[in-house]
Amino acid sequence: MEFCPKCGMRLVLTAKGKGGSRFTLKCPSCGYEVKSKKTSPVIVKKPEKPQTESIVVIGEKEAKIKTLPTVRVECPNCGNMEAYVWLVQTRGADESSTQFFRCTKCGFTWREYS
Repeated sequence: MEFCPKCGMRLVLTAKGKGGSRFTLKCPSCGYEVKSKKTSPVIVKKPEKPQTESIVVIGEKEAKIKTLPTVRVECPNCGNMEAYVWLVQTRGADESSTQFFRCTKCGFTWREYS
């Protein structure tokens, strides 16, 4: 990466000549131009990290702690009308949270997308 000696902006690589055989570095701000010392450009790409979906696991210890709020909702497993509830941001920040429920009677856990 090189910078313009006149204004300090980063110089941009441009191809000139037949088939882009000559390269110059040009300032997008003031127009300063200098012949590139390299005969071919080097392109550096950052490796893309695959986005993985997080899975939230509540262990036995956490499950026994009765500090989570409860709501009146029917358990699809046993029909009990009370469940612990918590929210987790499982998708992108611009999307709504996922609401998780755990039955207070049988411990069955399910989720609801908001």
